[in-house]
Amino acid sequence: MTLPDPELTPLIPAWPDAGEWLGLGRTATFDAVKRGEIPTIKLGRRLLVPVADLRRLAHLDPTPAPVDELASRRSA
Repeated sequence: MTLPDPELTPLIPAWPDAGEWLGLGRTATFDAVKRGEIPTIKLGRRLLVPVADLRRLAHLDPTPAPVDELASRRSA
């Protein structure tokens, strides 16, 4: 199963889509959300997962460097 392109589909439901892509069941998905392991945005009663964050979590896209690290590289 391939994750969607964040440019085309920026947000997906926490369940079933995000959990399914990570190989998690419903309870495990919501437990991971509670622990902050899966980043979410709450809209009303819906929990949505940013696709770009999910792709980074699955190590499909590079993690952007922190702003402080970028600043130190420029000044070096």
